[in-house]
Amino acid sequence: MAGFLTALPLTTLLALAFSQIEWGDSKQTVEYAKSVFVAIPVSILFFVPFLMADKFNLNFWTCYSMGIALLGLGYFIHAYASKFV
Repeated sequence: MAGFLTALPLTTLLALAFSQIEWGDSKQTVEYAKSVFVAIPVSILFFVPFLMADKFNLNFWTCYSMGIALLGLGYFIHAYASKFV
């Protein structure tokens, strides 16, 4: 349950509310929400090494480093995919 709450809903709800309060522009906040929508599946790349840790005998820091590298790749995927949303 804790992973579910911290993964998306709580942080996204707060970020969207604060962005609306700060910008006061619904259109900009909606664009921000669309960007988050695209980023969610891409950000899952971070967890791929952890899912394969047992199979490949990876320790935490190896998984963590590989996850960060995959997030770097995910950034470029997000930048490309955001053009179509």
